[in-house]
Amino acid sequence: MRVLVTGGAGFIGTNFVLWLLHTVPDVRVTVLDAMTSAVMTNNFIYARRGSREDSVWDHFEFVRGDVRDRDVLFPLVKDSDVVVHLAAESHNDWSLENPDLFVDTNVMGTLAVLEAVRHYGVRLHHVSTDEVFGDLPLDSGVFTATSPYRPSSPYSASKAGADHLVRAWTRSFDLPVTLSIASNNYGPYQHIEKFIPRQVTELLEGRPMRLYGSGVHVRDWIHVSDHCRALWAIVTGGELGKTYLIGGACEVSNSDIAALVLDQGTWSLPASEAVVHVADRPGHDVRYALDSRETTAELGWAPNIPLAQGIRDTITWYTNNRAWWQEAKAATEQRYRARGQ
Repeated sequence: MRVLVTGGAGFIGTNFVLWLLHTVPDVRVTVLDAMTSAVMTNNFIYARRGSREDSVWDHFEFVRGDVRDRDVLFPLVKDSDVVVHLAAESHNDWSLENPDLFVDTNVMGTLAVLEAVRHYGVRLHHVSTDEVFGDLPLDSGVFTATSPYRPSSPYSASKAGADHLVRAWTRSFDLPVTLSIASNNYGPYQHIEKFIPRQVTELLEGRPMRLYGSGVHVRDWIHVSDHCRALWAIVTGGELGKTYLIGGACEVSNSDIAALVLDQGTWSLPASEAVVHVADRPGHDVRYALDSRETTAELGWAPNIPLAQGIRDTITWYTNNRAWWQEAKAATEQRYRARGQ
């Protein structure tokens, strides 16, 4: 099978591509990525240096280009059996500073992908986020595939707009499409501006973790490898036209994540000095929770990496791969300091 992964050099994309190459026989993977600021380095060069299975790279191709550039995109789609669309700007904080970029990339990029798969009749899987639903109270409720969209930030609004385009094109043009909505991912190759990598790398550099506001915000966490398995289950066995929820069934507050990071690692700072609270993000959603039972019942998929194990493995990866993140760390923290965070 020939798989085109847009945004494949990002966090989820990198893990999905590496999982495909090492797990699925007879798959050929092409990555299209613009290598924007959301990508810290060429992950595949880095991964290949540490790979013991050189032969898998014979099935891999990387194309640097913007998903909105149809002269680049259309020939790649034509040569593919399925497109997994992950290309997106994806950080809430930075979407507050530059909303135009998020709307342009996430909405217009998705439009280009839809037009390409419509032109060639190619199977598409579109990847979205639970943030399109807005948030939930701390003590009740769960999102389902039919929950109304109530995005809170330019990022989540742009992803919601992309989802609406996907559903409209699917209905209007009878496209072979599935859509998935995932909860908060964590694991290797995640940009150090994101919550868990930021806390881990701060501690690794001898500084305290930094929690927005009081730290009560709750997220449903899923290890990225569990998400990758779900994506492939949908691509190969999902019902066309359907939306699948991919959650970790693991709701934990930011404060409790910080405590778990402290517990699963060995740090130079004493626990009493290991956490500071910083200015909260404007419009910060309180809680996300996804009901993935239908996905599990239909596809036989379920998350299988316990949070403590996943956090421990993530700490080990960032500890052993400082060369991957250290150059970007200083610039990232400078941006946060400018925001009082």
